[in-house]
Amino acid sequence: MAVIQTNKGDFIKFDFISDTCFRIRMSKSDDFSEKNPYARYGIFDFSNRGTEAVYDLSDTSKSEISTPGLNILIDDSGDGFTISKPDGTIVIKTDRPFHIGKSGGFSADLAVTKEEKFYGMGDVNREILQKRGTTAKIWVKNVKSYVPIPFLMSSSGWAVFSNTTFRHNFDICDSDPDNIRIFGYYGELDMLFFIGDDYKSLLNQYTAVSGRPALLPKFGYGLTFVCNQQANAREMLDDCMHFRDRDIPCDVIGLEPGWMETYYDKSTDKKFDPDRFYIPEWAVISKNTFFSSIKRLGFKLSLWLCCDYDLSFEEERNAVIPALVEVTDEDMDYLPSKDDFEQDMNIGHEPLSMDEFTKKDEGYFEHLKKFVDYGACAFKMDGAWQVNEHPDRKWGNGMDDVQMHNLYPLLLSKQMSTGFSEHTGRRSMIYSSGGFAGIQQYAATWAGDTGGGSKPLVSMLNHAMSGHVNTSCDMHVFTNEGIHFGFLQSWSQVCSWAYWRHPWLLGKELEGVFRYYAKLRYSLIPYIYNTAYQAYLSGIPIMRPLPFLYPNDPKADEYIMEYMLGDSLLITCYTEDLYLPEGKWIDWFTGDVLTGPYIGSYTPPKGKGGALFVKAGSIIPMQQPMDYVGETANDNMILEIFPEGDTSCTIYDDDGISMDYQNGTHSEMIVTCLKTTNAIQLVTSERIGSYKDIVEETSLLIKIHTEKPASITLDMASCEYSYDMGCIIVEIAGADKEHNLTLHY
Repeated sequence: MAVIQTNKGDFIKFDFISDTCFRIRMSKSDDFSEKNPYARYGIFDFSNRGTEAVYDLSDTSKSEISTPGLNILIDDSGDGFTISKPDGTIVIKTDRPFHIGKSGGFSADLAVTKEEKFYGMGDVNREILQKRGTTAKIWVKNVKSYVPIPFLMSSSGWAVFSNTTFRHNFDICDSDPDNIRIFGYYGELDMLFFIGDDYKSLLNQYTAVSGRPALLPKFGYGLTFVCNQQANAREMLDDCMHFRDRDIPCDVIGLEPGWMETYYDKSTDKKFDPDRFYIPEWAVISKNTFFSSIKRLGFKLSLWLCCDYDLSFEEERNAVIPALVEVTDEDMDYLPSKDDFEQDMNIGHEPLSMDEFTKKDEGYFEHLKKFVDYGACAFKMDGAWQVNEHPDRKWGNGMDDVQMHNLYPLLLSKQMSTGFSEHTGRRSMIYSSGGFAGIQQYAATWAGDTGGGSKPLVSMLNHAMSGHVNTSCDMHVFTNEGIHFGFLQSWSQVCSWAYWRHPWLLGKELEGVFRYYAKLRYSLIPYIYNTAYQAYLSGIPIMRPLPFLYPNDPKADEYIMEYMLGDSLLITCYTEDLYLPEGKWIDWFTGDVLTGPYIGSYTPPKGKGGALFVKAGSIIPMQQPMDYVGETANDNMILEIFPEGDTSCTIYDDDGISMDYQNGTHSEMIVTCLKTTNAIQLVTSERIGSYKDIVEETSLLIKIHTEKPASITLDMASCEYSYDMGCIIVEIAGADKEHNLTLHY
């Protein structure tokens, strides 16, 4: 930590979080008591995890702070600096000094090179990925900016996070082509800078501070279907039965606001509509409600919610860092004055609040526990009121809306997620349309009331470059393209709302397309879940824009209707254009092989809605599709192998529902594939680790996509295999042991 006074008399404080990350704050005084709600409410972790920084402040014309990962040379003015790596490479420079306004507000200017590209900012722009030449307003707004995230990454190996919930702006080389300006009219300057070798490193560091992405319950990576808002209990159960009867996998069945007795009920007294969702008391006691029927069919129930509750009271009660000034009952004078002869009991006693539904001594989730006890397993947090501005509201923590507005949807997801997990001991499935920086550690999001087209796709890819990974949109089910995109996302959902988006109402052809993609997704659940765990560990996104994986490819920025799902699958949506980066690529649908760099057009086969290519060298864990996640014990893993060079894959699994994964309770198996001129060797390691209800005896179905070999050996002995359409198929019993499968040519 170092505090420096500028020539203007302002103070700047440097706090080092790691060897390559530091926090900088600017104030009119040298009192840097922690006011930031991220820190006070325990949302971000600003603790020092690196080596102690070395400070040389003896010469004010050349003040320097250094760690093993970076050097900061402070200008003689004291309010500007240059950041360089230990080898002397400059990564950030402030040509103009940082500034703090006389009555609040701040600005910071960062000089950049002409070659730099910039990514991130969450959901502030649904047109482009690369942000150079744009301006972003950091303000939660319905449709226009559901989840702004003031985090920006540079192609030169640095990133900045504006660590404030106040309304502010990013001018990313728009007004000045050589300068990024971050400015706001409220609050104080508070920023984090990260230095790294690539986008993976920067996201890893950012999510180490702002929270690792949540690993959803495994059923959350299946399909969520939200019924028409007019559905009653019987119609909802009929929807469940149709999924099962028509052989379409689905895990979550959702209800829209019509489930409540009072439509759009934002109070804590909400109840099920007694006519459409009748629950007699005796049925609750016997647990023989419609919840029971849903559970028997393998579904989880999701309930829609809207919220205008003052969440700040709960945050203040549980604040990690107490408020600077605490107001107690002793400070309140509720008693009438002895000179109040008439003593009008309606005047001057208990304080009045315009908010008539918030219970100041009770958290918002408290009233939802009864619905969880009934059997609700997921909650959909609508944009209603949480993304609305409240310009005349003074919140319970003392904040005005200009500071609380962005923070509010984050606190809502925080309290919903932690409330559910503390009450049940299970992972939450909270999905919200609104959010802010840090949302990734609490909730999934969908792209709001904007359908399932190209703009939601760009939104999701921007989130991917901002540390938020569990993203989706309302699937557009009336075209092959919409279904293709809808099932090849981080998580998938169909929302009927006021419409009829039921698969069996699409017509025979589209229903068949829907069924195919639903089964494809459920086959890929092990792969998707594995990728989601990687995201939890390091912030690496599930849906990966091409610039993330191919930052040096000049074509990567041009193809924004294209992305990687995990390490292995390349997907195009809503376009005939196809670009394949360097390497060999196999068409999932046809088996055709193309070599990149490749530019061309792609016409999907009949019944498909876009391209799906596999990167050569991939090892993809799969399973037989089920009606729902966990329907049967997953005792037969499928490995789809596309040999190319030397590759390996660590296959992760856990119980899919508890919080135990955070304590390292899981299993892992390493699969390695080595391809030479004369052989293909596949080695599967012993399965390490365990978890509750793990299947001890498993088998492997190996599918190696290659030409037919002269012979095959398993653990040095000949083995049986089959060969079908360019694929070697071998079944191995006892998959929890190490095995060596070799194809000889």
